[in-house]
Order: sequence, then C-alpha cells, then structure tokens
Amino acid sequence: MIAVLDFGGQYTHLIARRLRDLHVPVRLFAHDVPAAEIAGVQGIVFSGGPSSVYASNAPRPDSKVFDLGIPILGLCYGHQFIANHFGGKVERATREYGERELDVVKAEGVLDGLHPKEKVWYSHGDSVLVLPSGFEVLAKSGDSIAAYAKGSIYGLQFHPEVHHTPCGNAVLQNFAFTICKAKKTPGTFSKDALIAEMRQRVGSQNVVIGVSGGVDSTVAAFLLRQAVGKKLFPIYVDTGLMRKNETREIQEFFNDFDHFVFVDASKEFLYALKGVSDPEKKRKIIGHLFVETFEKAAQSVPDVGYLAQGTIFSDRVESAAAGGKATSKIKSHHNLTLPEKMKWKVLEPLAELYKDEVRQLGKQLGVPEAILKRHPFPGPGLAINVVGEVTPDKLHAVREADYIFIDELRKAGWYDRMFEAFAAILPVRTVGVKGDERSYEYPIVLRAVESKDVMTADWVRLPPELLQKVASRILGEVEGVNRVFYDISQKPPATIRYE
Repeated sequence: MIAVLDFGGQYTHLIARRLRDLHVPVRLFAHDVPAAEIAGVQGIVFSGGPSSVYASNAPRPDSKVFDLGIPILGLCYGHQFIANHFGGKVERATREYGERELDVVKAEGVLDGLHPKEKVWYSHGDSVLVLPSGFEVLAKSGDSIAAYAKGSIYGLQFHPEVHHTPCGNAVLQNFAFTICKAKKTPGTFSKDALIAEMRQRVGSQNVVIGVSGGVDSTVAAFLLRQAVGKKLFPIYVDTGLMRKNETREIQEFFNDFDHFVFVDASKEFLYALKGVSDPEKKRKIIGHLFVETFEKAAQSVPDVGYLAQGTIFSDRVESAAAGGKATSKIKSHHNLTLPEKMKWKVLEPLAELYKDEVRQLGKQLGVPEAILKRHPFPGPGLAINVVGEVTPDKLHAVREADYIFIDELRKAGWYDRMFEAFAAILPVRTVGVKGDERSYEYPIVLRAVESKDVMTADWVRLPPELLQKVASRILGEVEGVNRVFYDISQKPPATIRYE
C-alpha cells in the first residue's frame, strides 16, 4: 500500500485516484500522521498544498517518517518541504501556473523513460532554488529545480497526478512499481457493491433526493432506484436559474419514476437575490432558500430517513470537505451545506467517484446517453453565470446566449468533444453601435474547456469561424448585449467558472 499524506492541496485526492487507476492499494492520511502508523506501507507521497514551507505555521509531517527507510515522493509543497527540511533553499520565485516545459536532466528514478522535453502542469509560487547536500537535480524548469532525488527520496515541483501532465502516469508508475515495488490489485468501483451497500444502509426507510437533470444527481437517483425501489422520492426545485427548456426536460424525464415531486420556486429565488452582487452571498442565499424549499416539499413524504445527494469527489475537494484538509477553499455549494440544515442522515453514493467514473456507472445503470453526455451545471445555476447582481434582463440574456452557444456546438459536432461549455455575462457595460445608433450594453463571455477530473482544465481551441457564427447569433438575437469574448484561461490559475 502507498500512503498519501495530505498537506491541504486541492489535488490530494487526485493523487490517490491516479494510483487507484493503476490498481495500487492507496490510503489517505493527515500530514501529521505518526510515523509508526504508516511504518508498514511500501511508499509515501507528500501532497501539494497552499502553504509556504518557510512560514511559521507551515504543515509538517512527523520527522520520524524520514527514518522509516520507505520511498518518499514529494509533490509541489511536498517537494519544497523535503528540500527545506534537509537544508535546501526555498523562496518565493516566478509563479508558474498551467502548462510548462520540463527540461529533463537525468531520465532516471521517477523520471525513467521520459523525453528530454516534456509538457507538465504547474501551480506554485515558491520554488526550490538550492538543493540540500547529497541531492541531485533530475529536471529543471527555467531557473528553478523541477525534480530531484537522493536515494529513494524524490521531489517534483510539477503535478504528475493531473490529466494535463501527459507523462504523469509514467512518473507514478515508476514510483509505485519500480521504486516502491507495489503489487497490482483488482480495483475500481463495483455497481453491484454500491447497490448492495445502499440497500443495506437504507433498510425500510424512505429516501429523498434533490435532482437537477445533471449527470451526478441523475446517476445517484438511478442507483438508488435500483437499490431501494419505491422508497425513493426525487424532488426537483425550479429555482428560475435553470438553462433554457431545462425544467420541461427534467419533468418529462423524471415522471418515469414512481414518486416525483416538482416545486416551482422561481419567483422566490429571484426576489431573494435582488440587489446581491457578492458571489459567496449569492451561493449562500440560494443554498439556504433551496434547503427551506426542499424541506417543505419533503414534508409530504412519509418516513424519510435519508437525504441522498449526488456529491462527487471533486465537489468535496474544491469545497474543502474532503478529509477536512483542503485548507484553501475554492467554492461553496448548496448540496454540501444541506446536511447542516436537515434532520435526516446523509447518503452520498457517489462520494468516492470522479466525474468520468460517475459516467461509467451511469452507463452500467442504463442512464440515457443524452443525460450522461450533458455538460456539468452547478447547483446555483445561471446565478453564477451572471457575474454580479442577478437581474431578470441579465438572466434572460445569459440564458439565451448560453442556449445559442450550446446549440451551435452541437450542430458543429463539438459539444461531445469537450468537458464543459457555457456563456456568462459580465457586470460592466460598453459602448457599441446597433443599427446606426449608439448602444451601451453588456458583454457575453464564452467559455469552453476540456478536463478529465475538474481539478485542472484547458481551453478548447474552437475554430474561428464557429466562434464568429456563435457571436453573430448572440449579437443579433439577444437583447442587451453588444460584445462577445472567448475565454482562453487555463485552470489554474483561473477556475472553470467565474463565481
């Protein structure tokens, strides 16, 4: 087994996921786990994290970990910590985010088999500038040391665990199998095991679940329908923040379930958001009102024992809920605050899965392809596609622009080739000309990204002629808009969405 020590990084669970994909037994531990508790593992990984190793409150592992004689791989913060611990020099340096080129000095150890130049993914502000005595450089990136080794201790400044490091799997394989001598075991999730687990946990009580028509909640509902049958009650709350035609499509889809509860609360949500611009306040307002509305609807369901949610691993990590160690919080989300407001026990059948695994499970469960291929859509809906205050006119504009963008992507065969695409509206107005008259209207931003696990993302290189067609339709058909931009930011440093 390989132990992953969590130093608060957003990618910590992704390290475990990648090793699990290699069929390597893996377990996550707090960064300060006593060395005696992990003395029997075959390898140890120090995760990344948002702290600086030279800060007084920087997280540190049990120093006796280094006395165990077990191979250690430090990633990002872990890389910096090891160097600093043994007397190297770590300082704030040129920040590196997103794709960079790695210069491989020695293709050995964890870098065995790599080419002299490799594309890798960075997300850091500090760098190792001077190595401790006895350590040797394996790779560089500009002036900073990108990889080093001393015996069976290795450090990497880049993130091999993310999808956007093409050589990442080779690096992890080198560490797990060549250096740690780990043995492969049959792995991955089991549909039948999940169904059996849910059936046993629920027993004779009823289950309510909020559904949105998205992949996660739909797959969770399908799984639970097979597990508990008529004891499942899907509840759909129309917040008025859904995409065009979505409410009608969701009603038609879930009417096939034995018990489907529909609530139109669109007026209440728009009223509650009036005058609110701060993104976290918007999320909290939506979350609290959703809880109240959902709870009222659930009162009509007898003998409720469980609240089921479609929470997946990336939701928990980005909301600082995974293992309680993700100290740098990126976003909050209403499905993660529900348990604090409700008296039922929480059921999260997909909590250990990533998006691609959820889609695999959905296919096994018979979820229609049209649902499984849908792009992600956050709980707060179009409220976070409207940057700033949510007003009826901006909400209408972004809904129409989003519909046009997705429609053209589907027609051109691009929709299924990307992870997510959407339109957002910015809280500024610019001068334009429409029909020989001066206009003072809002800009629309189009965003299309490719990602495997949400933890990193790159922008999609759409053909200029397609973007021009989308922009022409938006400017011609959507009131209140006079500019269209295309976002080419990577994650990190940007996030996929704007709020």
